[in-house]
Amino acid sequence: MIEKIEIKKRLGTLQYNTDSEENAHIKVNKEICSKCPHHACTYACPAQCYQIVGGKLTFRYEDCIECGICDIVCDQGAVKWNMPRGTYGVVYKEG
Repeated sequence: MIEKIEIKKRLGTLQYNTDSEENAHIKVNKEICSKCPHHACTYACPAQCYQIVGGKLTFRYEDCIECGICDIVCDQGAVKWNMPRGTYGVVYKEG
């Protein structure tokens, strides 16, 4: 199993061209999240974009690696995921 420190190190090799929040490729309905019985997104997201802080879900779209797993594991309908616009999104390290 890869340690969290190694994951953060690997994520540090990515480049991001982040779009504005109103044009973010992921929209999270926090009202729905507040009623979620399990918060599966906090366990499934490899970039740890979803976290529970002070009993509430926080989300950082800027760190997203565009894997789409949050859209798959959210069975509450809180996550709306789309491909980023044009030149926006993550750029993976080559090689």
